[in-house]
Amino acid sequence: MDTPDTRAITIVDLPLIRRLSNRGTMLDSERGLTRDARGANSALLSTILFPRGLYTLVAKSDQQQVVGQFRYNPDDTCAHIVYVAPSAEDDADDTIVLHILDAMTQEAGKYGAHALLAEVEPNSRLFETFRMARFAPYTRQVIWRHQPTTIKREDCAINLEDAADAHQMAINSLMANIVPKMLQQYAVPHGDLRGLVYRKDERILAYIAFSEGENGIYILPYIHTDAVEHASDLVKATIAHMGRARRVPIYVCVRSYQDWLSHSIEDIGFEPWIEQAVMVKHIAAGIRHPGFRRVSLGQSDVAKPAMPALCSIPVSDDEEYT
Repeated sequence: MDTPDTRAITIVDLPLIRRLSNRGTMLDSERGLTRDARGANSALLSTILFPRGLYTLVAKSDQQQVVGQFRYNPDDTCAHIVYVAPSAEDDADDTIVLHILDAMTQEAGKYGAHALLAEVEPNSRLFETFRMARFAPYTRQVIWRHQPTTIKREDCAINLEDAADAHQMAINSLMANIVPKMLQQYAVPHGDLRGLVYRKDERILAYIAFSEGENGIYILPYIHTDAVEHASDLVKATIAHMGRARRVPIYVCVRSYQDWLSHSIEDIGFEPWIEQAVMVKHIAAGIRHPGFRRVSLGQSDVAKPAMPALCSIPVSDDEEYT
């Protein structure tokens, strides 16, 4: 296969993207479960005229064509792939998919992202394609699903309040206690999610990130082990804050480092829906190297080490965590 022509989409690509996107695989659970990220109602046109954090690329070669989209907010550390279409499941040759993944990695790096993430089903062929593209699985997660329901705030045993800037330091401390250090850069919620906090004795014991869309509600909980007995009540109280809960499905993302939460949400009617691997590809890492400046000592000039400078270089492709 010839080297693909890979570039950002333009107006002339819209018919192609509309045709391919419905055959794609969603790799961003939050966006895919809450809104239409691929079809006719997606934000394809606005990504051309007003990017708003969404970047769409297209690759063409011979008879193969593929589209990939990722999102990136400058306030976040990582970019996240939204979808690839068509996925590697549709063709025995996944070379074109490897090219679009490489192109998205480079494009995300241009905008300042340190890593590119994707949520991939571990039993899919696309999982192996991502491994070939040097993405490494960092953690597993299960998406739990509940049918639309109505829960009144006055019926909840737990009171939640909207997260505010004043809570940020305590929220960061909470996450540092919950998320393994190796995952902290990749497991924190992105900046577009809203949040609720649970406080007890002026101590924040839970932070619940969430988003609402026309297709569903997505909940990503961070609950301290000191609040284990309140886990079910915390999820119910979160649902009570959602005006759409009576009309759309509710999804809770439970990652492996909080696997105990599965029992709590199962008790209130959630069912396991899909298992995914959170896959990460490093784009750049900071290293320090010595810089030198000349100083005068007596009658001769010698080189004296200056303060180390910080630069960015690609991480080795062999670096991987499981």
